[in-house]
Amino acid sequence: MKVTPVKTPIVHTGDDLYQLLDKALPKITEKSVVAITCKVVALCEGAVVEKQSATREEKHNLVQQEAELYTDPNQSPFDLMLTVKNQILAVNAGIDESNADGKYVLFPPDPYQSAEKIWQHLREKHQIQHLGVMIIDSRTFPLKWGTIGTALAHCGFSALNNRIGEHDLFGVEMKMTQENVVEALAVAANFEMGEVAEAQPIAIITDVSKVVFQNRPPTVQEIDDLQISVVDDAYSPILRNAGWQKGGHYTEPKDNQKIEYFLKQKHTGREV
Repeated sequence: MKVTPVKTPIVHTGDDLYQLLDKALPKITEKSVVAITCKVVALCEGAVVEKQSATREEKHNLVQQEAELYTDPNQSPFDLMLTVKNQILAVNAGIDESNADGKYVLFPPDPYQSAEKIWQHLREKHQIQHLGVMIIDSRTFPLKWGTIGTALAHCGFSALNNRIGEHDLFGVEMKMTQENVVEALAVAANFEMGEVAEAQPIAIITDVSKVVFQNRPPTVQEIDDLQISVVDDAYSPILRNAGWQKGGHYTEPKDNQKIEYFLKQKHTGREV
């Protein structure tokens, strides 16, 4: 696998994303995956909020508005809020202040729609059939210092490689193993892009042997298949006891196997 970061000019609010891509990207070859930081997409789409007071209270109020679920910042020694946003466990609902020119940069409003539009544009522009697109961000990792990449959305390839039913070197059948392709690629792309002043918000990934390309956007079911229910999550004992509160983007869960388990703590008799 080869990951090539792409340098661009500084991106400002309201810039034309497709002009940026056309100028920045060389000829894209078949079976490539293009990763784009969510900050660039958000800036171009105008998903920003001007700072007024730049106080902690202002930031906390914005996080509450943008999150689906959030924890009280007083629970954190760093005054951070653990949140669920777009079914992603994130700090401060993904709101970013770095390289933001005095603004709060939010997640793109609909990352999957944005990824599909970018995918369609690049396929037509470069006259290729097999192309992957990812919108990515950086995130922290529990019990480890440092940031790694994570995917907000993808298009044009299968996000999961199902290995259930296969056998290991000693003949043991795999019962749960699935390879998360999109998250693995996001980690590699984010690492090459950098975190500070590299000005490399795009990366092209080539020579990827395990990516199954699709000549279509992901289905709703395929997107849902990426999300594990809290009751099935290995981190369920922690997640269910985090003291979640409903944020401004909270919606009722599709079934009782997902966000509802964050809110209803039946074993303690406590309900947020």
